[in-house]
Amino acid sequence: MSVPGFWDKPETAQEVGRKRSRVEKRIQSGESIDTKYEELDVLLELDKEGENVGGDIETLVEQLEAEVTQVEMTMKLAGPHDDRDAILAIHPGAGGTESQDWADMLLRMYLRFCERRGWSTEMIDYQGGDEAGIKSATVMVRGEYAYGYLKSEHGVHRLVRISPYDAAKRRHTSFASVYIYPDIDEDIEIEINDKDLRVDTYRSSGAGGQHVNVTDSAIRITHLPSGIVVTCQNERSQHKNRATAMRLLKARLYQLELDKRKEEQSQIEGEKKEIGFGSQIRSYVLQPYQMIKDMRTGHEVGDVQRILDGDLGEFVEAYLADRARKSAD
Repeated sequence: MSVPGFWDKPETAQEVGRKRSRVEKRIQSGESIDTKYEELDVLLELDKEGENVGGDIETLVEQLEAEVTQVEMTMKLAGPHDDRDAILAIHPGAGGTESQDWADMLLRMYLRFCERRGWSTEMIDYQGGDEAGIKSATVMVRGEYAYGYLKSEHGVHRLVRISPYDAAKRRHTSFASVYIYPDIDEDIEIEINDKDLRVDTYRSSGAGGQHVNVTDSAIRITHLPSGIVVTCQNERSQHKNRATAMRLLKARLYQLELDKRKEEQSQIEGEKKEIGFGSQIRSYVLQPYQMIKDMRTGHEVGDVQRILDGDLGEFVEAYLADRARKSAD
């Protein structure tokens, strides 16, 4: 970072700065554990000598356990892009207003989860529902190991509840798909030909008043060979929206290639695994009983509201632990 001209390329410089920050945090974690271990050793000696330090020992052990657990979690995030920022996209399934409302509930849950972890979020695209909820939403999540943690959420989420939009108060099942992509490095080459793109501009939608854009600055890019469509409307500048949309497209094309490789590997191994929209990963039951269950790990929680309020940590940790066990096997 001290090399002359380092800051001439802001994006590259910021990425190096983030890497440095991650390395510093790892060093600090190791030093903190070492320090607490030495303190604990001293306290245990004092305890043997009859000093009343039982409470201090208990407190220090709890702190050590928490820090070691966090380090163990970080060690499980060893994927090639786990330390990168993430792109979160949510789409409701069939079912109209009920599914759109469920998609909005998921969006709220993830935004609160990000807030709990101290990550920053930026709404890239937002399409509100006709009556309630959302038709789609895309969020850029910036934070340490954002992709590594959020990748556990990629898949279909199922909700069972008494619909507030059904006058007969019947129980409804709704689905929404969550897609998680890494915000890939600019150094990764993704070949995109201009002839394969259809670019449309339109007027940004918003909450009204000053939030409504009066120019056609919103961008929709369709990648014709794959059928992938990305949109961006968060900036007033069409140029900036196009740059962000291209970034989203590269991330999705990269993920598409990874999914193809996974599918080919599964066929080689004689396994048939559904990837993407067809893979239901978690069920959220609000009636007739309350239970959230992850179909991959078997982890379940009865305190539904706590999870919907963004306390997702235990599901993420259960997924990462399960993957680590399978990798070891």
